[in-house]
Amino acid sequence: MAKLTVKIPGHLYDVHISEQAYDLLGTTYADQLKKADQIGIIADEKVADLHLEKLTTSIQSLGVAPVVKIVPAGEASKTPAVFLDCHSFLLQHRFTRNSLLIAFGGGACGDLTGFVAATFMRGIAYIQCPTTILAHDSAVGGKTAINMPEGKNMVGSFHQPAAVLFHTPILQTLPAREIRSGMAELLKHALISDVSWSEELLNNQQFISPSAEWLSVELLKGIEVKANIVEEDQFEHSTRKFLNFGHTFGHGVEAVCGFGGLSHGECVMIGMAYSLILSERHGLQPAGIADRLIEFAQRNGYTFEPIHQHPFTHFMDYMAKDKKATYGQLNFVLLQDIGNPYVKPVTAEECESVFEELKNRTEAGRNDS
Repeated sequence: MAKLTVKIPGHLYDVHISEQAYDLLGTTYADQLKKADQIGIIADEKVADLHLEKLTTSIQSLGVAPVVKIVPAGEASKTPAVFLDCHSFLLQHRFTRNSLLIAFGGGACGDLTGFVAATFMRGIAYIQCPTTILAHDSAVGGKTAINMPEGKNMVGSFHQPAAVLFHTPILQTLPAREIRSGMAELLKHALISDVSWSEELLNNQQFISPSAEWLSVELLKGIEVKANIVEEDQFEHSTRKFLNFGHTFGHGVEAVCGFGGLSHGECVMIGMAYSLILSERHGLQPAGIADRLIEFAQRNGYTFEPIHQHPFTHFMDYMAKDKKATYGQLNFVLLQDIGNPYVKPVTAEECESVFEELKNRTEAGRNDS
């Protein structure tokens, strides 16, 4: 079993990656669950259909009967309506400040559950049980949020989980699109932290068909990158912004496509290519890293179609509302070198120029991806 401890000032919790991770609910976390006057599971409907019994069996072994709230799959769960419905559900089942929630699903379900936990009676405990590779990023660090029609993750809170449990057999059942989504965030962690690791991933011929053993090791490396940054900057005042590499334009793509139209990781891959072109303009060496990423992405089934189907103004409308924008300026995470990120304000004019360049660079591979 792989384990990593996240040390936030005033809060400490463990991330477990294992074939028997849920068994810990009946052992390591048994006292915490028994002390809760109610245990609620907020579960993604697709994941619940396939895997809910794996989770509830471990909890019921304690003689505790959790109540389950099923929510829509993916980004469709991160709406104000679903958020409020979850609160009503908890009140109807007489949850209190001594109750506990468990998030059972991908990153979207975790974001929703974390925000419900953060706001119900001004904050209750919750445990993350992520079921996707992508959630290795979102389940750690305490960011919780829901989407608004105007943009992604616009309403939320920082609320750290009590534990994060990755039950690896579930990850082996993911469809190809979900694997691509999660692996994009893994590559992001490599690009902002380690040149050797980045090279290993870009050269990996099984990048989108990872074995369970290899994936467990890689996920822990990605989580460690995030944990180290979050421990230094919990509330995104400085270095935590580096985790947004690929996200400023990526979130724009996600919004233009309709939340869930493309997976989050697929949008981040587009955003990373965009940010690498921008980085090259501002001195990233060696030249050609952006083209290398584009070729890698297209070879592994990632798409760049949204930028060919929508005008720049559609993306700019959402980027202008991005949480990272300040005083009317767009702030992008760029790379000085692989593993050496920094934040730079960029004009709208340059953003549009990079957009057109990305369209040109991805045109050749459109029919092959």
